[in-house]
Parts: sequence; C-alpha cells; structure tokens
Amino acid sequence: MNVDIGNALSSVASPGVSRESLERLDEQVATAHERIETGMANEEHGYEALNLPERTDPDEIRTAVDPVIDAEALLTIGIGGSSLGAATITNALESDTETVFLDNVDPEWVSSHLERLPLAETAINVVSRSGTTAETLANFLVVREAFESAGVDWTERTIVTTGDSGPLRDLAERHGLPSLLVPDGVPGRFSALSAVGMVAAAVCGHDLEALLAGAAAERETLSGSLFDCPAYAYGATTYALDQRGAGINAIMPYAESLETSAEWFAQLWAESLGKDDLGQTPVRALGVTDQHSQLQLYRAGPRDKLVTFVTTEESADRPIPTTDVEDLAYLGDATLGELRTAEFEATEASLAATGRPNVRVELEHIDEYELGGLLYGMEAACVLAGELYGVNTFEQPAVEWAKKATRGLLGGGDFAEAAAVAEKTELRVER
Repeated sequence: MNVDIGNALSSVASPGVSRESLERLDEQVATAHERIETGMANEEHGYEALNLPERTDPDEIRTAVDPVIDAEALLTIGIGGSSLGAATITNALESDTETVFLDNVDPEWVSSHLERLPLAETAINVVSRSGTTAETLANFLVVREAFESAGVDWTERTIVTTGDSGPLRDLAERHGLPSLLVPDGVPGRFSALSAVGMVAAAVCGHDLEALLAGAAAERETLSGSLFDCPAYAYGATTYALDQRGAGINAIMPYAESLETSAEWFAQLWAESLGKDDLGQTPVRALGVTDQHSQLQLYRAGPRDKLVTFVTTEESADRPIPTTDVEDLAYLGDATLGELRTAEFEATEASLAATGRPNVRVELEHIDEYELGGLLYGMEAACVLAGELYGVNTFEQPAVEWAKKATRGLLGGGDFAEAAAVAEKTELRVER
C-alpha cells in the first residue's frame, strides 16, 4: 500500500496541512508509535490485532473448512466485524464459490437467499465472539431450520468461529462441529486477518499465506515517522485534516471489487474513533459511479470533507469497440481501464483545482497480497489516529448500549437501556 498526501497539503487544499505542521506532528507520531509497539509486544487488548500476520495459522483454518471445501455456496452469518472483513476479501477476489453474507435481519432478504441457494451444496460459516449476538443467532436459527426443512444435515455443513465459551462454543462441542477461536485481544473490526475473516477466504480457495504475507510486509513499514510509513502517513494526515475542519472522510475505491472495502473501512473508522465528540465521519462512495452523484457536493459544498481515493496501478482490461458515431469516436481508441483511469485522474484534479483535500491510496493490483497490505495498513492507520486523538480505539460503548436495549425489548433481560426506548419524544405528522 502506497499513500500520496500531496493534495492534502495547505499549498493545494483548504483545509490543508502544511509540510511544517506535518513535521511537528511527526514528533507525536513517534511517541504514538512507541505506545503501539509496547502494546503489541505486551499483547495488550486491541494492539494484539497488529500481531495477527504472525499469529494466524492458515493450516488450522484449512483443516476446519476441509469438510465443506467443495461447497458451491457459502453462507456467512455474522455482523459488523464478524462479516465485513471476510466480505471485503471474498468480494475482491474471483472464486467459483458464491458467497452470501447474512448480516442483516431483513426477513424478505434472508428468505430470498434461503429459497434460491442449493442448500445441500451450501456451507454455513457462523461467527460471533460471544455466541450471543442477537442478529447472528437469530439468522443462524432461521438458516438451521431451513436446512432441516430441506432435509439437509446442517451439522455436516457448518463451521463455527467463536470465543472459548458461550452458546456457540457449547453447540460446536455438542455436535462435533469444526470450530475456530476468535483471537483474544482483537476487537471484531480488527479481526479480518484472523479466522474471523479468513474462513470464508479458505472455503473460496484463496491464498491465505499471501494475505498474511501482504499484511506482514505492511507491518515492517511501521516506524517512528509518518514520512517512512504509508499507514502512519494516512492516519496522521486524516487526524490533522479533521483538526482543521475536514470532519468527513469519503472513502472512494475505483475498482468495483473493492466496494465492500469501503463498508469495512467505515466501521473501522467510525466505531474506533467516534468517541468523546471526536472522530471523522466515514462516507462510502464508489468511483466512477459516485462522480455522477456525490462529486458535486465534494467539489462545491462545505469545506468539511476529505476524499480518500483507493486505486490500482494494474488490472484486467477490455477494449471499447469502435463506433461510427462521430462524437463517440474517441472512445474506440481506448479501453475501459484507460477510461476509468482518466475518470479518476480528472476527479482527483477537479478536487485539487477547487482546493478540496484528497489522498490517494494505491495498490499495485488486486490480489491476496495487496489486500492483506490494505487491511493491515488501514488498521494501523486507525490505531495511530486513535493515539493522536487520545481515545480508546478498541472499545465501543455506544454500540453496547444499543445491544442492551435490543435485548431488553425482546425479553432477554431487565435493562435500563430498553426502558429508555419508551421515553422517545414524538412530533408526528400524519396523512
């Protein structure tokens, strides 16, 4: 992963950060890096995520998925960090295995997948650290019932990734299901490079060693200076721009297969940094699609946004057929890849021309190695930003409040948070 922060400098953009300011900020980066290194060395909660390239065992994952390695489809049941990392990897890479991620509890949507999938050839991958996540367990119960109704033994098609105790762990032991551990000290949104994110990749036949090697190479760049480390350059620049008014970060990959990576990034950034009235708001966009929907706002709206482009230097290409329409003749000399590159460069330049900060994150191409580097790099950038903000990057108390309220509303316990739902202020306008 390479990062170009030139269009975020104050000589180009407003808000922007000067080179001198970055050099002063680099002293804080050095201090933050020392804290991160200490956390990694001591295997502290959260920091342990940055040790995953060396801690994750690909052979253990492959052994667990071996009973379903011939599956035509894979149903991953999880939510948030238990789903988005796996989806980012498998959606970015080609495979003959269809992947479906049940991370919502929309009954029509869930039912439509269960009705069309060949359940006898479908594997189930259920992921929950606690084994009590309401959405995950509800969907799993629905899926299990669908398999039973179709006469398919779900116990022969299911892999479990969970903690060392809890209802899912008990279920796995009772039925002898292949199971893997959610690593200790790793919050879900930082777990893509563990079994949480890599079971789906293994079922789809992707190269697990290459994913971890790409992440390990990114880890080697971590240093005490943002000028030597792409991940820290990104994390420090986003922090500096937020301090100067760019409180919105629009993440905009230009490869369709990386669209899910923007969803993964949005959770990572929002849940990790959104504390104590601090943190950027992540916004998902897709180039070139959203040049025709969101770009107007980014270029001419309030100066409160950073646009993060994610681009690839190489990709498969396809020529554009020639046409006898005179106004379109120029397209016949180009390819779709060349058109996409021109669209990106024009959009990047258009933002710079109006002084809007933007950063370029570059991958050489899209494969397991580069994806591993992107996932690790963005996680390291987030950890660094958390240190600079002075927040606890690895907790999520606001999310836990809503979980308790939901459980209480469904009769799962007596929670004050559930009682607060009845206190909603109303001002209804009805037809």
